[in-house]
Amino acid sequence: MQVISASDLARNTSAVLERILTGETLSVMRNHTEVAHIVPARRRMTAAQAVAGLAGKLTPAQGNSWLKDSHGEFDEEVKDPWG
Repeated sequence: MQVISASDLARNTSAVLERILTGETLSVMRNHTEVAHIVPARRRMTAAQAVAGLAGKLTPAQGNSWLKDSHGEFDEEVKDPWG
């Protein structure tokens, strides 16, 4: 883990964030004391990204089964909660 000073972080915030974006983890020191770790954020996936790799890998029957299972107790009917 690379170490940077708090003053370097303050002076070069944009450059430090670029390093973080590349996957680097940094330790921030102030007065010879470690005060923080800066780590890359966990990547989040959209539902579309999560299932994008499934195209062509499931048979139509498997796809229909998965779709049915994913709906669980839900149906396609829209109900008025105030009705």
